[in-house]
This record gives sequence, C-alpha cells and structure tokens, in this order.
Amino acid sequence: MTLRTTLCDLLEIEYPIVQAPIGSATCPALAAAVSNAGGLGHLAVTWRDLAETRRVIDETRGLTDEPFAVNLVVDDATTSVATADHLEVVLDAGAEIVTLSFGDAAPHVGRIHDAGAIVAQTVGSAEEARDAVDAGVDIVVTQGLEAGGHVQSDVATTALVPRVADAVGADVPIVAAGGIGDGRGIAAALALGADGAWLGTRFVATEEARVHEVYQRRLRESDETDTEYTTLFEKGWPGTPHRVLRNETLERWERAGSPPAGERPGETDTVATTGDGEPIERYDEALATPDVDGAIEELALFAGQSVGQVAEIRPAGAVLADLVSETHTAISEFPGRSNHDG
Repeated sequence: MTLRTTLCDLLEIEYPIVQAPIGSATCPALAAAVSNAGGLGHLAVTWRDLAETRRVIDETRGLTDEPFAVNLVVDDATTSVATADHLEVVLDAGAEIVTLSFGDAAPHVGRIHDAGAIVAQTVGSAEEARDAVDAGVDIVVTQGLEAGGHVQSDVATTALVPRVADAVGADVPIVAAGGIGDGRGIAAALALGADGAWLGTRFVATEEARVHEVYQRRLRESDETDTEYTTLFEKGWPGTPHRVLRNETLERWERAGSPPAGERPGETDTVATTGDGEPIERYDEALATPDVDGAIEELALFAGQSVGQVAEIRPAGAVLADLVSETHTAISEFPGRSNHDG
C-alpha cells in the first residue's frame, strides 16, 4: 500500500504530509528532519530579517537534499519587511516551494513561477480558493477553524475541504489544515477530497521545534477542550483571530468581563523577556521560544484542537513515521478501501 498522491508527484516528496509553517517554532533542524523522513518540512520567515531568512534557508539546504517549503505572510500592513523584498531574498536563496498566507497571492505568483518555484496559498473559503487558482497558484491549502496559531477561516475543516475540492477541480492539489493530529485525520482529509495534510500542533511537540519546554509541557497536558479561538493576543498582529491554549491571561480577561483593547487587565504588564532582553507584554502574540524567560504559561501558547492527540515530545522523523503508519492503518480499514491505495 502506498500513500502517493498528486501532491507527492508535484512536490517530489514521498508522503503527502506537510509540517505547517509554525512561526518562530520553525528552524532548519525541524524542516530538514521532516523532509528527510519523506514529508515536506517548512520554514516560516515573515518575522525574520533578510539576512536571517537567507541564513536559515542555506542552513536547511545543508541539512537535507529533499524539498522543503518557505512561508511568507503577505499582509504588508503587518509585516516588518515588505513582501516583495522578502520574496526576492527567498527566491535568490534558492527556495523551490513558496507558500503564502493572509493576503493576496496574485501579485507574487508570476515572480515565483519565473524563478522556477512552486507556489501554494492558504485559503479559508471556496471563493478564496477559486481566486487563488485564477491567480495561478499551484497548490491550495484549506485552513479550517480548528487550526492552532493564526487562523484564516471560520469554517470547519470537514466542511471546507469538500467545498474547495468542488470549487477548484482535480487539476490543483489541495492540502487540508486544521485539527489534524494523527493518521486518522490524514486519512479523513484524503477521503474528503484533499491530496495531503498540513499539521502544526503535532510538529510543535517535537524535539527539534524551537519552543520553550513549558509550552511543550502544556501541549502534553492539554486536551481538545483546552483551546480558545480569540483575538486576545493581538499585540503585534492586530485583529487577526488565533487559537491558543487557555491560560491565566485569558481567564483573567474573561473574569474582568472581556473588555476591549486598552481596557484589559494588566495591559502593559511585562510578563517575559526575549533572549535579547526585549520585553514581551501581556496580550503580545510573541511565541514562547526556548530563550524566552518569565511567565511562559501566561503567553500566547498557540495550539489547535488536535492538541489532545499530543502525548509526548518525540523526534520529528519519528512523528512523521508514526503518521505514515497510522494513515496506512486507517486507510486499510476504510470500507471498500481508498482511491489512494496503490
């Protein structure tokens, strides 16, 4: 039995499993480990400067000969580096797969194709998917409401994937994201019409992920009811919905009557500092990386509803192998088997 889909053929990967671009948690070690295990590793570079962007791409290429992707948020009102400038560095560094999110891919598709690279765009509706295909993207990523981190949709994955599949047809591969944490979820995504699955929370809970040990402990301890879809942690990215683990910051705000920005309790509290000594205020969207010091549990601890499937912190390659095995098992148990069974 194989798991090969059109996504694998297009990206030249062994398995249709993508490590999501989980912000500052991504690093060369994580992306390379996933790619070396047969999936598609990912670097998120939006909030890295241009020199750091080039460095992490070069370092990842030094760790793997397999394909990996580079993600950019294209909301220039939010990003510190203009997308066009960032994209120039990404392509010049040799990125062969570029994924775009939170914005319009259309102005950038031609430039990416001219560089010989593949482009994917994350969408949250069938209409957005049609627009992406009209713009010439090669892959559509459907992000459902269950996803952790910043969220582009208010539609559940199980409702979104079939709608997008019907909207774009069979010629453009679809990758399902949001609430997928094991092989059963991957198999379900394939049955719904996707050609692959995009997992974030499961890969945050790996040895290579660049996140604080307290954050990973909270992932292990949490279940599917312990996340909240909110706009609370909006300092740094105003108004963008996100899903996080419930914590004292969120509950304190709720006890105060859920007041708006400017009236929230402890609005200007410094709850932690970065490794460079920069303050992280309450309600900041900053990720809890290993060098952060302070009240880690009061920060934005991004996680999807699949968090209940995180039992332990393991090497990313071992997680990928487990996902493949779990998906094989789930597909083999489908009534009548699956079209993806080779």
